Amino acid sequence: MKFPGSVLVSLVLFVSETAAALCLSAGYRAAGDRIWQGLTLLFALLPCALVQLSLVFIHRDVSRDRPLVLLLHLLQLGPLVRCVEAFYIYFHAGRVEEPYVSITKKRQMPKDGYSEEIEKEVGQAEGKLCTHRSAFSRASVIQAFLGSAPQLTLQLYICVLQQEVTVARSIFMVLSLLSIVYGALRCNILAIRIKYDDYDIRVKPAAYLCIFLWRSFEIATRVTVLVLFGSVLRIWVFLVVLLNFLGFCFYPWVLFWRSKSPFPENIEKELSRVGTTIVLCLLTFLYAGINMFCWSAAQVELSDPDLISKSQNWYRMTVYYIVRLMENAFLLLMWYIYRTDFYLYVCAPMLVLQLLIGYCMGIFFMLVFYQFCHPCKKLFSSSITEALLSCFKLLYFICQHHKSTLLTGKVAVKAPENTDEARGSSKTIDSQNRSIHQSVSSNA
Repeated sequence: MKFPGSVLVSLVLFVSETAAALCLSAGYRAAGDRIWQGLTLLFALLPCALVQLSLVFIHRDVSRDRPLVLLLHLLQLGPLVRCVEAFYIYFHAGRVEEPYVSITKKRQMPKDGYSEEIEKEVGQAEGKLCTHRSAFSRASVIQAFLGSAPQLTLQLYICVLQQEVTVARSIFMVLSLLSIVYGALRCNILAIRIKYDDYDIRVKPAAYLCIFLWRSFEIATRVTVLVLFGSVLRIWVFLVVLLNFLGFCFYPWVLFWRSKSPFPENIEKELSRVGTTIVLCLLTFLYAGINMFCWSAAQVELSDPDLISKSQNWYRMTVYYIVRLMENAFLLLMWYIYRTDFYLYVCAPMLVLQLLIGYCMGIFFMLVFYQFCHPCKKLFSSSITEALLSCFKLLYFICQHHKSTLLTGKVAVKAPENTDEARGSSKTIDSQNRSIHQSVSSNA
């Protein structure tokens, strides 16, 4: 049985970030900054409540007679209780013989084209511990992108406005960034386990390192770009955020409407149609929050029974990163044009170049992960380099087709002009011949 390290890491980040948010909000209150205090508390308590809701939903506490656990969840102490319960199960496993075990069948990664199927006995304790790991993974994703990401953006924006980086604020921003990167890492691992559920997946340390570097560069540069743009164009940044959020929020519903699939009914037996709709809306809300800051490894597909797309769509990923890079470049260009006197002591071209290089470094580590470190790369029908080459060939073909269309249009426009000129010259020649003929006949 594996040590529940992910549960402990999730709890430490959750508790430390919540405590830092409360301390920082108290500092804002003492300084008289009521707006910053309210926003800091909002971004701290809203994801905290959603984390409690997700833990209760996954463990199905409503249908079980556990009033004390529900009370602790209402007091926002659910993660602490769940962590204690997980470690209690881990340290007491094997002391009492379990009445029955379940047998699971998993395939190993293919070797020389062959894949062996292995059977494994899973006891009740290990099954409960697996449920705790899954619940904390989902809670970490919710905490990261519905709490830590807006919190990091807010605190960095305050630092730019006040032209000061305090010790408490810097510690809080570091904790928020670690929480976001960890949530993105858990999202990647969760997506891999859902897509390749039939296989025994083992993630190596090199894969964790690549994901960590990939997400760190991608998220840090994205947050910095949004803050810089918002510091000079405060109204327009709300439009950018709103368009991004609504676009990603409605995108799964548009795909679901186009697929003409029946409404999902097998999410939870005890949920009504209204409850299922609320759960799906919250899922797409989380999906939009993730894609606001980074690429979501788990692509929501409402027509699938697991609500997650199990196909590896390289084209969608390529389009996302191309569009996001262009958007970041455009926002940095707007910041460079409209920057205020505060940025006179900052080398603006160098800062723009560093941010663009930082985002490209995130893309580079993403390519390294999918090409060399992905635990299921042997199951890919095509590598990411081949997919990128095919995408670039498709874009090149589209550009060439567009150029040929423009050239054809220009030729079609010039052709009547040339015919008119030819007709005019022929008329001139005919008139000259007539005049010569008349002169010859008169002389005769």
